[in-house]
Amino acid sequence: MSGQHSLPDLQYSYDALEPYISQQIMTLHHKKHHQTYVTALNAAELSYAKTSTPKERIALQAALRFNGGGHINHSLFWKNLAPPASEGKGKGGVLNPGPLKDAIDQAFGSLDNLKKEFNAATAAIQGSGWGWLGLNPSTKRLEITTTPNQDPLLTHIPIIGVDIWEHAFYLQYLNVKVDYLNAIWNVINFEEAEKRFSEGVSGPKL
Repeated sequence: MSGQHSLPDLQYSYDALEPYISQQIMTLHHKKHHQTYVTALNAAELSYAKTSTPKERIALQAALRFNGGGHINHSLFWKNLAPPASEGKGKGGVLNPGPLKDAIDQAFGSLDNLKKEFNAATAAIQGSGWGWLGLNPSTKRLEITTTPNQDPLLTHIPIIGVDIWEHAFYLQYLNVKVDYLNAIWNVINFEEAEKRFSEGVSGPKL
């Protein structure tokens, strides 16, 4: 373990996702929260490298899992977002015809149905966690699932992930998770999702 993880750069400015995600939230979420996971992960890995007993290594497992998951999930999340097309800023929120749209239609009937089912499942998370649109590696079908805390998605190939921790929305949407979930679809980077989907479909079955 190297302890050499670093905070990834964003592909857009902190205010680029407004009005759906505020500049204040994006700045704090990226520079403070994600950076904290990176710093803690590096520290845990360096400590792990210095351990000499199984008891010491076991004691670090929780920190490695939590902060490693936080770093992985957020690194996926930032690429998952794009400036909104509805505001003339970019391509966020636009699902073009193609394999991903076909798969969404096949699995959910329509993009609107996916949004409703995804939002319902994600809003139902008790406490903190993540909502996911994932590709089942065995069936190659899209499915909605959730993970608690900062647990990464291990059962599916992540196509779209949404952070439902309060730090992702509270400063703008207070405790109304549904408003945040409805808004975030306007900045979902479906081009990135299409890329992940194509890579997942072409990969080997488990």
